[in-house]
Amino acid sequence: MLNKMLISFAAVLFGFMSLGFIKANTTDYSPVPRDSDTRAAYVDRIYQENGKTYIDADFIDWYEGEEANKVFREREQDPEMTETPDGYYIVNDDTKLTKLEIADDAKVFMQLYNRTGNIEEADIVWNEKITADKFLSLFADDSEMDMKQFPYHLTVENGIIVKITQQYIP
Repeated sequence: MLNKMLISFAAVLFGFMSLGFIKANTTDYSPVPRDSDTRAAYVDRIYQENGKTYIDADFIDWYEGEEANKVFREREQDPEMTETPDGYYIVNDDTKLTKLEIADDAKVFMQLYNRTGNIEEADIVWNEKITADKFLSLFADDSEMDMKQFPYHLTVENGIIVKITQQYIP
């Protein structure tokens, strides 16, 4: 359990270290608002079955700011580190995958992805709206940017995903 969290953290860290040349305007970042219908998750896979699109989601707890520092101190108990290195902290105690249908008209908002096919041109566009089909194609793409490394905030109504927001990781 702790191993998966550490591996996930390392994968994200090393993945973004390799994307260090990506330009970003991080001053416009604002956290995804919390509500009872929205949960953070890693997307293990996206696929189509019987004419519908599904996500296998690995739900996580996403913390930012002082809340992240508090949870970090409680869980890590390292006297040398009292704050999260990058202002966020992810807890993934339950790695069970949950299959959820994506609504045909689901709203999808991305922060960072390879828009042009040239990774060097990747830039952050805060909450850029794309189609669910485009989102599906990003996961099928074998480019240098692995979309599975990002957490996503999934808004679920009546068991169906109606909104997906990619979480930017500093």
